Amino acid sequence: MTLRESFLKKAWYAAAISTEVDEIQLFHRKILGKSVMIYRLADGTPVALHDRCPHRFAPLSMGKRVGDDVSCPYHALRFNGQGQCTHNPHGKGHIPQAAKVDTFPLVERYGFLWIWMSEATPDLELLPDYSRLEQGPETGVAWTYMNLPVNYELIIDNVMDLSHIDHVHGEIITTRGQLSPKVPQIRETPTTISARWEWTQQPAMMIFAPFMPQPQAEARQFFDISWYASATIQLTVAATQEDGEGFEGALDQYDLHTCTPADPFNTHYFFATRRNHVEEDGEYNQLKIAAMHAAFEDEDGPLVKAVQAEMGDADFFSLDPVLMSNDVAPVKVRKLLDRMIREEAAEAIIAAAAQ
Repeated sequence: MTLRESFLKKAWYAAAISTEVDEIQLFHRKILGKSVMIYRLADGTPVALHDRCPHRFAPLSMGKRVGDDVSCPYHALRFNGQGQCTHNPHGKGHIPQAAKVDTFPLVERYGFLWIWMSEATPDLELLPDYSRLEQGPETGVAWTYMNLPVNYELIIDNVMDLSHIDHVHGEIITTRGQLSPKVPQIRETPTTISARWEWTQQPAMMIFAPFMPQPQAEARQFFDISWYASATIQLTVAATQEDGEGFEGALDQYDLHTCTPADPFNTHYFFATRRNHVEEDGEYNQLKIAAMHAAFEDEDGPLVKAVQAEMGDADFFSLDPVLMSNDVAPVKVRKLLDRMIREEAAEAIIAAAAQ
């Protein structure tokens, strides 16, 4: 079997970090196989249009703004933020009825622009609550973006299976061999998969140790990670030296990993992180983001890209992978996502037949 080329449409995907789209530029990004142009109206409202003029199919993002309208770079047809043609400089200026551009709903939350690629009515209930990213000073949160030439499900596999940490990453996030032997506790709902690990190590991970009451002493830690359809993972890591079993008052880091497929073999990888310590140090944000890029570009990335090259266009399960205890969370995600995509496709066929 070959790699699936369809995607879950009834879901919110990160289209851009909010700061990537300003009030001037015409921003282009390929999403789920479609070219999308994003820009902000004069009042700051973001809009998203199919980045293709219906006349000769030139990318509208190569054009220029005329107020809140966009002028095609090829023959200067103008389109507004609702995709309607507003100006034709040719002949008597007649605007053909078909001179329209598809639009996509956008919502701006948690430092991202989220896009809805389905023709169905957008459902904001399907955008989980990541408001923790907005709680606290601006100096305590940071965002970043990477483009990776791999299928998005390989990135989900990587983040859902944290047993690789001690084997792939360096000293800053090592668990000193404590994580790999542990089987995570799994929580499931009809649309989410979560996994949790708890362990003790000495000293704590280096992202926490310098800020602990006793930097070289033993600490209790946890990872709690949840996947939300279609491709967003919220990961919390925490450490405490308090006695007991709970983690109230622990130092923690709240991360969001969200993947948006450009196509089956290219992925937009967005990352956001907020911490409850060193919150007033904006420069520390830059260190966190640099560390994220170093970890993925120098450690995870080469492996994930090598896996993609070895798999080619083959479906993951068609290769009969050997599955182990550390695979429980990513395998459950793959199977649930596959079922959701198949069910959505079946619903579309039934709806089309009823018309």
